[in-house]
Amino acid sequence: MRYVPLNLRYTSLKMMGTLRCLGLMFLGLGLAASGWSRNVEAQAQLTDETQTISQKHSKRNKAEPSPGRQIANGTGNIAGGAGKGAGSLAKGTGKGAVDLVTLHPINAGSSIGKGAVGAGKDVTVGTVKGTGKIAKGVGRGIKHVL
Repeated sequence: MRYVPLNLRYTSLKMMGTLRCLGLMFLGLGLAASGWSRNVEAQAQLTDETQTISQKHSKRNKAEPSPGRQIANGTGNIAGGAGKGAGSLAKGTGKGAVDLVTLHPINAGSSIGKGAVGAGKDVTVGTVKGTGKIAKGVGRGIKHVL
């Protein structure tokens, strides 16, 4: 046998122990990562199934309002659209009046135009939504009668 100094033997044994620990640590990390990725996939699949089931139940359990209620909601939408439109027009007109008094005629014109466009948009959206609800309610009411 060859002679190896004692401190060199001790160093090599220490290094072998360190390498074993590192190897075991990387093995454990690899196993944990593979298990974690499978768990994430399973969790995503379970979440998708749960959402699908809950969507099916929520559509079935949601009661549709009566025809009279739909007509009333449609009327409310039309009135709400008209109210929002009037508010938008008043806001634009007021800002335009202030701009005109403070001698900013270009800003006054743009403020009034912006208020008018906003009013037209609000009235149109409310009218279309309300008319759709009224038509649906009337159709369902006629279906119940016949």
